[in-house]
Amino acid sequence: MTTYSLTCVNNSQLSGSFAVFQKAPPMTIPGNVFSLAWFARPTAPKSKVTFTWNLEYSFVWSETGVLQPGINFSASQTMPADPNGQNLIQLTQDTYGATTFANPNASGAIGSLTIQQLPNVAPNRTSVGVGMSGSGTFAVQAAPNMTAVFTPHPNYWVIFGNFVTGDVIDIEDVTNAVEVTYGGALTTRSAALGIDNLITVS
Repeated sequence: MTTYSLTCVNNSQLSGSFAVFQKAPPMTIPGNVFSLAWFARPTAPKSKVTFTWNLEYSFVWSETGVLQPGINFSASQTMPADPNGQNLIQLTQDTYGATTFANPNASGAIGSLTIQQLPNVAPNRTSVGVGMSGSGTFAVQAAPNMTAVFTPHPNYWVIFGNFVTGDVIDIEDVTNAVEVTYGGALTTRSAALGIDNLITVS
Protein backbone atom coordinates (compact mmCIF):
# COMPACT_ATOMS: atom_id res chain seq x y z
CA MET A 1 0.00 0.00 0.00
CA THR A 2 1.34 3.42 -0.99
CA THR A 3 2.34 5.79 1.79
CA TYR A 4 2.01 9.54 1.23
CA SER A 5 3.74 12.27 3.17
CA LEU A 6 3.47 16.02 3.61
CA THR A 7 6.17 17.99 5.40
CA CYS A 8 4.93 21.35 6.70
CA VAL A 9 7.40 24.11 7.57
CA ASN A 10 6.49 27.19 9.60
CA ASN A 11 8.61 30.05 8.25
CA SER A 12 6.21 32.67 9.67
CA GLN A 13 6.08 34.43 13.02
CA LEU A 14 2.73 32.76 13.80
CA SER A 15 2.13 30.14 16.45
CA GLY A 16 -0.51 27.51 15.72
CA SER A 17 -1.06 24.18 14.04
CA PHE A 18 -0.89 22.82 10.54
CA ALA A 19 -4.00 20.81 9.74
CA VAL A 20 -4.79 18.54 6.80
CA PHE A 21 -8.39 17.96 5.73
CA GLN A 22 -10.34 16.58 2.79
CA LYS A 23 -13.29 18.12 0.99
CA ALA A 24 -16.35 15.94 0.56
CA PRO A 25 -17.09 14.77 -2.99
CA PRO A 26 -20.27 16.31 -4.43
CA MET A 27 -22.10 12.95 -4.71
CA THR A 28 -22.12 12.21 -0.98
CA ILE A 29 -25.58 11.70 0.55
CA PRO A 30 -27.07 13.05 2.74
CA GLY A 31 -25.91 16.56 1.92
CA ASN A 32 -24.78 18.08 5.23
CA VAL A 33 -21.36 16.46 5.33
CA PHE A 34 -18.73 18.07 7.52
CA SER A 35 -15.00 17.86 6.91
CA LEU A 36 -12.86 17.06 9.94
CA ALA A 37 -9.35 18.21 10.71
CA TRP A 38 -7.94 14.86 9.67
CA PHE A 39 -4.46 15.45 11.04
CA ALA A 40 -3.32 18.47 13.05
CA ARG A 41 -0.08 19.23 14.87
CA PRO A 42 1.22 22.37 16.55
CA THR A 43 4.22 23.77 14.69
CA ALA A 44 6.24 26.60 16.23
CA PRO A 45 7.92 29.27 14.08
CA LYS A 46 11.11 27.93 12.44
CA SER A 47 10.08 24.29 12.93
CA LYS A 48 8.44 21.59 10.81
CA VAL A 49 6.20 18.54 11.09
CA THR A 50 5.58 15.62 8.72
CA PHE A 51 2.22 13.91 8.23
CA THR A 52 2.13 10.43 6.67
CA TRP A 53 -0.87 8.34 5.63
CA ASN A 54 -2.18 5.61 3.34
CA LEU A 55 -5.50 4.84 1.66
CA GLU A 56 -6.79 2.55 4.40
CA TYR A 57 -10.44 3.38 5.14
CA SER A 58 -12.53 3.03 8.27
CA PHE A 59 -16.03 3.61 9.60
CA VAL A 60 -16.16 5.98 12.59
CA TRP A 61 -18.79 7.31 14.98
CA SER A 62 -18.61 9.77 17.85
CA GLU A 63 -20.93 10.99 20.58
CA THR A 64 -20.85 14.61 19.40
CA GLY A 65 -24.31 15.89 20.23
CA VAL A 66 -25.37 18.23 17.43
CA LEU A 67 -22.68 18.16 14.74
CA GLN A 68 -21.53 21.66 13.82
CA PRO A 69 -18.36 23.67 13.19
CA GLY A 70 -16.46 24.40 16.37
CA ILE A 71 -16.96 21.03 18.02
CA ASN A 72 -14.52 18.15 18.00
CA PHE A 73 -15.23 14.70 16.55
CA SER A 74 -13.29 12.16 18.60
CA ALA A 75 -14.05 8.66 17.33
CA SER A 76 -15.77 6.49 19.93
CA GLN A 77 -15.40 3.44 17.68
CA THR A 78 -13.39 2.77 14.53
CA MET A 79 -13.99 -0.23 12.27
CA PRO A 80 -12.07 -1.24 9.12
CA ALA A 81 -13.78 -0.46 5.82
CA ASP A 82 -13.07 -1.29 2.19
CA PRO A 83 -15.02 0.34 -0.69
CA ASN A 84 -14.51 -2.86 -2.71
CA GLY A 85 -14.96 -5.30 0.19
CA GLN A 86 -16.46 -4.80 3.64
CA ASN A 87 -18.28 -1.61 2.65
CA LEU A 88 -21.48 -1.53 4.73
CA ILE A 89 -22.03 -1.29 8.47
CA GLN A 90 -24.97 -0.55 10.77
CA LEU A 91 -25.15 1.92 13.65
CA THR A 92 -27.41 0.73 16.45
CA GLN A 93 -27.81 0.56 20.21
CA ASP A 94 -27.06 -2.65 22.05
CA THR A 95 -29.35 -4.16 24.70
CA TYR A 96 -27.75 -1.88 27.31
CA GLY A 97 -28.50 1.27 25.28
CA ALA A 98 -24.90 1.78 24.17
CA THR A 99 -24.29 3.03 20.64
CA THR A 100 -22.23 0.60 18.57
CA PHE A 101 -21.42 -0.52 15.06
CA ALA A 102 -22.84 -3.90 14.07
CA ASN A 103 -23.06 -6.37 11.19
CA PRO A 104 -20.20 -5.25 8.91
CA ASN A 105 -20.60 -6.86 5.50
CA ALA A 106 -19.93 -6.46 1.79
CA SER A 107 -23.48 -5.74 0.60
CA GLY A 108 -23.07 -2.00 -0.03
CA ALA A 109 -22.56 -0.30 -3.38
CA ILE A 110 -19.14 -1.19 -4.81
CA GLY A 111 -16.75 1.73 -4.53
CA SER A 112 -18.70 3.42 -1.72
CA LEU A 113 -18.92 3.13 2.06
CA THR A 114 -22.43 2.85 3.53
CA ILE A 115 -23.59 3.37 7.12
CA GLN A 116 -27.18 2.29 7.86
CA GLN A 117 -28.58 3.97 10.96
CA LEU A 118 -31.16 1.71 12.59
CA PRO A 119 -34.49 2.89 14.11
CA ASN A 120 -33.10 2.89 17.66
CA VAL A 121 -30.39 5.51 16.92
CA ALA A 122 -31.03 8.53 19.17
CA PRO A 123 -31.40 11.83 17.25
CA ASN A 124 -28.77 14.55 17.78
CA ARG A 125 -26.60 12.36 19.98
CA THR A 126 -24.08 10.81 17.64
CA SER A 127 -22.38 11.45 14.32
CA VAL A 128 -21.16 8.86 11.84
CA GLY A 129 -18.55 9.08 9.15
CA VAL A 130 -15.55 7.64 7.45
CA GLY A 131 -11.90 7.86 8.17
CA MET A 132 -8.66 7.23 6.37
CA SER A 133 -5.36 6.03 7.78
CA GLY A 134 -6.81 5.80 11.29
CA SER A 135 -8.37 9.26 11.61
CA GLY A 136 -11.81 10.62 10.71
CA THR A 137 -12.15 12.61 7.48
CA PHE A 138 -15.92 13.27 7.14
CA ALA A 139 -18.94 13.08 9.41
CA VAL A 140 -22.70 13.53 9.23
CA GLN A 141 -25.31 13.75 11.98
CA ALA A 142 -26.69 10.30 12.75
CA ALA A 143 -30.47 9.93 12.75
CA PRO A 144 -32.86 6.99 12.96
CA ASN A 145 -33.68 5.21 9.69
CA MET A 146 -31.09 7.18 7.69
CA THR A 147 -28.41 5.82 5.38
CA ALA A 148 -25.18 7.71 4.78
CA VAL A 149 -23.21 6.82 1.64
CA PHE A 150 -19.66 8.08 1.23
CA THR A 151 -17.82 7.62 -2.06
CA PRO A 152 -14.09 8.01 -1.37
CA HIS A 153 -12.39 10.66 -3.47
CA PRO A 154 -9.09 11.36 -1.69
CA ASN A 155 -8.06 15.01 -1.82
CA TYR A 156 -5.82 16.88 0.52
CA TRP A 157 -5.88 20.47 1.77
CA VAL A 158 -3.49 22.06 4.22
CA ILE A 159 -4.27 25.02 6.46
CA PHE A 160 -2.60 26.78 9.37
CA GLY A 161 -4.47 28.01 12.42
CA ASN A 162 -5.91 26.94 15.74
CA PHE A 163 -6.82 23.30 15.06
CA VAL A 164 -6.68 19.95 16.78
CA THR A 165 -7.34 16.59 15.12
CA GLY A 166 -11.07 15.95 14.78
CA ASP A 167 -12.20 19.58 14.72
CA VAL A 168 -15.30 20.09 12.58
CA ILE A 169 -14.28 22.55 9.85
CA ASP A 170 -16.64 25.02 8.19
CA ILE A 171 -15.38 24.68 4.61
CA GLU A 172 -17.26 27.85 3.58
CA ASP A 173 -15.31 29.73 6.23
CA VAL A 174 -11.88 28.50 5.17
CA THR A 175 -10.02 31.01 3.03
CA ASN A 176 -6.31 30.21 3.35
CA ALA A 177 -6.32 26.46 2.65
CA VAL A 178 -4.14 25.19 -0.20
CA GLU A 179 -4.70 21.94 -2.10
CA VAL A 180 -1.85 19.42 -2.14
CA THR A 181 -1.97 17.01 -5.08
CA TYR A 182 -0.25 13.68 -5.56
CA GLY A 183 -0.03 11.62 -8.73
CA GLY A 184 1.95 8.84 -10.34
CA ALA A 185 5.19 8.34 -8.48
CA LEU A 186 4.75 11.61 -6.56
CA THR A 187 4.06 10.61 -2.96
CA THR A 188 6.02 13.26 -1.05
CA ARG A 189 5.19 16.97 -0.93
CA SER A 190 6.17 19.96 1.17
CA ALA A 191 4.17 22.98 2.31
CA ALA A 192 5.67 26.13 3.79
CA LEU A 193 3.94 28.90 5.69
CA GLY A 194 5.81 32.04 4.63
CA ILE A 195 6.62 35.27 6.40
CA ASP A 196 3.54 36.65 4.53
CA ASN A 197 1.42 34.02 6.38
CA LEU A 198 0.51 32.29 3.11
CA ILE A 199 1.11 28.61 2.37
CA THR A 200 3.03 27.49 -0.72
CA VAL A 201 3.30 23.85 -1.78
CA SER A 202 6.32 22.35 -3.50
